[in-house]
Amino acid sequence: MIAAADMDACREAIRHGSLSFYAASRLLPARVRDPALALYAFCRLADDAVDLQVEKADAVLRLRDRLDLVYAGRPRDAAADRAFASVVETFEMPRALPDALLEGLAWDAAGRRYATLNDLHAYSARVASAVGVMMCVLMRVRDSHALARACDLGVAMQLTNIARDVGEDAREGRLYLPTDWLAEAGMTPEAFLADPQPTKALRQMVRRLVMQANRLYYRSEAGLGALPAATRPGMYAARFIYAGIGGRLTAMDYDSIGARARTSRGQKIGWLGTAVLRSGLSMVMPRSAVLYARPLPEVDFLVEAAATSRPVNQRSDALIDALAALEHRRREQRAALIGNGMQLG
Repeated sequence: MIAAADMDACREAIRHGSLSFYAASRLLPARVRDPALALYAFCRLADDAVDLQVEKADAVLRLRDRLDLVYAGRPRDAAADRAFASVVETFEMPRALPDALLEGLAWDAAGRRYATLNDLHAYSARVASAVGVMMCVLMRVRDSHALARACDLGVAMQLTNIARDVGEDAREGRLYLPTDWLAEAGMTPEAFLADPQPTKALRQMVRRLVMQANRLYYRSEAGLGALPAATRPGMYAARFIYAGIGGRLTAMDYDSIGARARTSRGQKIGWLGTAVLRSGLSMVMPRSAVLYARPLPEVDFLVEAAATSRPVNQRSDALIDALAALEHRRREQRAALIGNGMQLG
């Protein structure tokens, strides 16, 4: 069981750091809500630990060490680590799932860019769908079709985040728009990052992201109806709240450079009510054939990991390669600093 003090710390971290998920979690039953908040607190800590640090490679490698300690049953002396370790033990969380998140963060630390929408799906699978599949594990859901739809929801939510944050990311030197889309519009990544402007071409790219997210939100609903009844309102709430951000972008003519899409507290309350009604309808409506749609190829590994409950300590070759590249990058950076210091001396 998660210690009460650790649970309180996780709850506060999410309430201040991810208001959309915190609002949606209010509709989850306590047996799922508390471990879900612990899971999100650890994932949020992981994301912030990389995003807010200058030495991003070091941050990812420290997270690797923290995750190793969690799976060894000896978590670091921090509330989020202890709470997540309890979740891992209680729910037998496959190691491949948090490892996928770690790989996505390693891609961020390496400044990776994405040429195509499929490449962006692969990134979204790691930083968002992995969390969605872990949520299914907390609900004791291991059916491959339901897992695939959870992955749809995760990718949709991440595409929404990317669409909302185009301007903010650009001002920080980050680019998640597919570079092929920029090339089609006659732009280079460097030119866009040097002077991000909400041109017609850029707004069309944001629209494409929102439309793809909407298609995946629609597909995800078939899986939400396959979840345990008590968990459906909370998950429908997450679906509607995040899709609402896309709706706000549409109302802004897809300009996510000049302003940030924000939704109001009243809108969130309205979507919570819609989620309750929609989850009630799902109990009497026939199961949609969309449930059985093939998963996105980029999420197959997550579905397989959760459905088959592979050994918890199995680490993928892809993650090992990503971490090795960061180790090499860190050594090069430190060697350069030492060399510069010697020259200055």
